[in-house]
Amino acid sequence: MSRNIRAAILAAFAASALATPAFAHAHLGTSYPVADSVNSPAPTEIDITFTEGVNLKFTGATLTGPDGKPVALGDGMLMGGDAMWMAPITGTLAPGVYTVDWHALATDGHKTNGSFKFTVK
Repeated sequence: MSRNIRAAILAAFAASALATPAFAHAHLGTSYPVADSVNSPAPTEIDITFTEGVNLKFTGATLTGPDGKPVALGDGMLMGGDAMWMAPITGTLAPGVYTVDWHALATDGHKTNGSFKFTVK
């Protein structure tokens, strides 16, 4: 094998070893209420900050109460650019553990979803 071909192969391996993968998915960055937090008074909104921009039309959340029934949320909106989704809580929150199930479509087309819990004291 010629010296130039070996050098090219070695350079290709070195470049691939140093390359970092691109993560193009809108994952949960932060939330309010904070996951696994205990809140008093009860929160009045759900805020989810994603790791990248999302499409409002295909991003949202549901809130389930300690009794397993859904809690009403107002219309979701994007705040502070396109990476923070917010919806007011229009239902009443009694003490107990609540679950937020979210889904998102990143502006580049990747879908993600997840959930987190919080407690109202």
